[in-house]
Amino acid sequence: MQKIKNIAVIAHVDHGKTTLVDELLQQSGTFAEHQQVEERAMDSDAIEKERGITILSKNTAIVYGDHKINIIDTPGHADFGGEVERVLKMVDGVLLLVDAQEGVMPQTKFVLKKAIELNLIPVVVINKIDKDGSEPDRVLDEVFDLLVALDANEEQLEFPVLYAAARDGYAKWELEDENVDMTPLFEAIIDKVPYPKGSPDNDTQAQVFTLDSDNFVGRIGIARIFNGNIKKGDEYILVKSSGEKSKSRVSKLIGFKGLDRIDIDKAGAGDIVAIAGFNDIDVGDSVCDINNPVPLDPMHVEEPTLSVIISVNDGPLAGTEGKHVTSNKIRERLEKEMETNIAMRMEPLGDASFKVSGRGELQIGILAENMRREGFEFLLARPEVVVKEENGVKLEPFEHLVVDVPEEFQGVAIEKLGKRKAEMTSLTPMPDGTVRLEFEIPARGLIGFRSEFLTDTKGEGIMNHSYLEYRPYSGKVESRTQGALVSMDNGDAVAFSIFNLQARGVMFIKPQDKVYSGMVIGESSRPGDLDVNPLKGKQLTNMRTSGADDAIKLVTPRAITLEGAMEWIEDDELIEVTPKSIRIRKKSLDPIVRRRAARDKKNSK
Repeated sequence: MQKIKNIAVIAHVDHGKTTLVDELLQQSGTFAEHQQVEERAMDSDAIEKERGITILSKNTAIVYGDHKINIIDTPGHADFGGEVERVLKMVDGVLLLVDAQEGVMPQTKFVLKKAIELNLIPVVVINKIDKDGSEPDRVLDEVFDLLVALDANEEQLEFPVLYAAARDGYAKWELEDENVDMTPLFEAIIDKVPYPKGSPDNDTQAQVFTLDSDNFVGRIGIARIFNGNIKKGDEYILVKSSGEKSKSRVSKLIGFKGLDRIDIDKAGAGDIVAIAGFNDIDVGDSVCDINNPVPLDPMHVEEPTLSVIISVNDGPLAGTEGKHVTSNKIRERLEKEMETNIAMRMEPLGDASFKVSGRGELQIGILAENMRREGFEFLLARPEVVVKEENGVKLEPFEHLVVDVPEEFQGVAIEKLGKRKAEMTSLTPMPDGTVRLEFEIPARGLIGFRSEFLTDTKGEGIMNHSYLEYRPYSGKVESRTQGALVSMDNGDAVAFSIFNLQARGVMFIKPQDKVYSGMVIGESSRPGDLDVNPLKGKQLTNMRTSGADDAIKLVTPRAITLEGAMEWIEDDELIEVTPKSIRIRKKSLDPIVRRRAARDKKNSK
């Protein structure tokens, strides 16, 4: 029987997980000599490649000596915590990667907490030791302190430590050792990660932890076999998390090797395989022996904390740029997303709109970005936190926020976060001249904060956050202070008019852009919205010729990104998302209705 090791690579975003997996694939001889492999091969999605982040958990397998090592590359961003949680149940050990300069970050704590609860032993890899500001000894102390704080047991506190520079392809046991290759890391995985429990002689038990689909064979469940064997062509019982049972035959069994998938006839306990043949297979379902179906515990994933309403575009430009514009098409696409993404929820609200809940702005933003690339056109409302009520007390989600800022900006960061109901828990000077501030803040307070924070710190600040818990509602949080410049007419914007409006604030549009009444065309420099006319051309008479005046100088408009727009908008605004453009508009396009609503809001105070 083949010797198997199952590990997950966990770390904070940008600490080098995918690069490390690249090196393990390369140095294990998994790729053929002539095979061309691109950098960060595991990040296969277009958005992952562009942003350099991992969004979906992905698995690969390498053969090292007489061992098969199944490796799962996990996301490092807090919004994709649901992906990490379900993966950790499938492995017997974790490679915990920590940046030798940044040290322990919020997501490191989040994923490590889950791993400790499941009694997994971490193999700690202090990565990027070749950086100028690296301090491996301090980072090692931080990891140890964190494990103690998370109530790790004696065995977990005896964790092995390696020092690595994944980009340069080496790992070593001691800092003084020579920089050679990844052999010490392979040895650590084989010596320190336990073999899978379970026996091929027991009745079959496998659990699905992620889904895939194929146009030919339909839904595919990627599962870990905990006991017994799975053979192609045999019948098994699928037990859903609700307890419902259905019988089906395995039509295709797929094994993993490097980045390739290979058809196999049989797999045994401890292995990770892809199974096809069950139409309604889902994450958390168990595939069991036909004579003695004993399901495994269903998976628990933490609840979503942020929701957004997606609705059909009903503006004047609706249907001019998108291919899929109807509520039926949007609903089908969202239902398809919910099938594979267990950390998200969707509920139809009638009136052609849908409430989508997830773990953060980035997760919802990536779904919207994928949809627009596929030709969808829709409206997005401002994200809202998911509020609960327990024993008559209103509760809202809180986040643990870590901010790294240069010393001269710490005052402004503390002041701005204070207005957003953040409580500072620690202040630590860092060796590179920055200051690390830690806060506990309502999730509402973080909506729209990132762009303001980058402006205040001149782009030098770094912020990271992860979900903490639900706590009593903390009252009103301050949001955007500037008003919006709103178009009062339909047509194409004119350079002369934009030139005259520049003094009023920052523009979002350029000449010849299509605008309509109620569309937001810029940010006002003062509080309160302002209706303006971007279509007004120059009056040409005998006295005023077109060429006699000064040349018009236009400032480059502010580019609107999807995430930037989600942070910027207020409750009375929507984002119009199409494959070609992102526009901001008022919920009500009628200026009289907007004025009446503003007056009512003022009187209610």
